[in-house]
Amino acid sequence: MAGSADERRADLLERITDYIAANGLSDLSLRPLADAVDSSPRVLLYYFSSKEDLIGEVLARLRARQGALFATLPREAVSYAQTVRAAWKLISAPAHERVFSLFFEVYGLALQDRERYAEFLRGAVDDWIGYLAASKLDDGYSRRDARAIATVILAGYRGFLLDLLATRDRARVDRAVELWILALDAIPEPEELSK
Repeated sequence: MAGSADERRADLLERITDYIAANGLSDLSLRPLADAVDSSPRVLLYYFSSKEDLIGEVLARLRARQGALFATLPREAVSYAQTVRAAWKLISAPAHERVFSLFFEVYGLALQDRERYAEFLRGAVDDWIGYLAASKLDDGYSRRDARAIATVILAGYRGFLLDLLATRDRARVDRAVELWILALDAIPEPEELSK
């Protein structure tokens, strides 16, 4: 493998991230992981120092991938409903199923071991609330209301996605998403909430 040590490490991290996204974390062992990414346990520990550090870096990489995914959404949609619908279509696409399945697996682990996964838990909520609240702040909502609306949106995406991953009942879940979008359209305007 040519390139600098940083390039080799970055390439290895991408392959490890792909492997973990496909296979999950619950039975992760260094030897099978190393075999799967054409490496060795010794090389993995050279680049990542411990299994825990490696997992932390994979989670950060997955978070970056999710952020990049959302960055592809259209910024000039005709309506907020169009933006929400486009985001749902994007995240619920079969191509992203493994990444979000792993996300929910890690979320469950983090709720059982908050200390070990503290950074994941902070990012899993704060990053997305900040991202989703930004447009509501631009629309004139107070910080408090923008964050509350962002929480409603985040809970919706995650709830529908978890249901879809569990049941694969796309018709029912997509219909529920359309009803949710109608409910989002009923959120009062900023001046009404400030009364």
